[in-house]
Amino acid sequence: MNAPLPTPGPREIAPELARSWLLVAATRPETFDDAARSHADAVVLDVEDAVDASHKDSARDDVVRWLHGADENGNPHRAWVRINDATSEHWSPDLDGLRDAPGLAGVMLAKTEFGGQVMDTFNRLGARVSVVALVESAIGIENATEIARAKGVFRLAFGSGDFRRDTGMSADREAMAYPRARLVISSRAGGLPGPIDGPTVGSSHPILREQSAITVSMGMTGKLCLQADQTPVVNEVISPTRTDVEWAYEFLEDFDARGRIVRDGSDLPRLGRARKIMHLAEAFGVLPTR
Repeated sequence: MNAPLPTPGPREIAPELARSWLLVAATRPETFDDAARSHADAVVLDVEDAVDASHKDSARDDVVRWLHGADENGNPHRAWVRINDATSEHWSPDLDGLRDAPGLAGVMLAKTEFGGQVMDTFNRLGARVSVVALVESAIGIENATEIARAKGVFRLAFGSGDFRRDTGMSADREAMAYPRARLVISSRAGGLPGPIDGPTVGSSHPILREQSAITVSMGMTGKLCLQADQTPVVNEVISPTRTDVEWAYEFLEDFDARGRIVRDGSDLPRLGRARKIMHLAEAFGVLPTR
């Protein structure tokens, strides 16, 4: 009898396409390995909001130590790190500690308000580490296009909780439409991948699914997650549906069969959409049933 095939691990997703971004408190290094084995497209070790000021140094040391290690199969550890904001006294020590960490995939810069903060962070990390700019304030939203065009920026992310505290706005879909739209438009203007939406608080998967659908409807292509069990839901909702993939497959098949002739003004937009869907479907493993 043949031995059973090993169960495949989570699919590795390019960070520009990453859907689920799992925030993990740096004060709990015993959870880092489990997070890395989760279904999260990107793991973000958090040395900012999740860490009290009195524990910043020890938490950072634990993160750096883990980023120098490897898993039980010898695969190097790899993760993003949410660092403290550029106006904080902890920003510079964060960069000094992380600069040479071999497993550093990139940094998420908290409370980004100006493009220069991204550029300074990027340069301090040797101009070789990607920076996700986490926009969490009214000033940051107003400067979103400047941030999106800054040297070193990789994607924008929405710190929705801090934004609501800063502005007094509610979490309602209508209230959050403006900042989400600003981040989407600014990302497009800056030539960036789609932005990453803020997290859903709580353990209700139906609410998470509903809010992830809002993420998609606004044109955002990722979402922060606070728990590992949120990541499969986010990945599913943000991925193309099988219905979309079937439509794209059939459209491209028909387009090829007719010699790639454009028949009317709607063909080119549909061609672009079909190709995008198939690109994402291949990356996420959502393939047509045929």
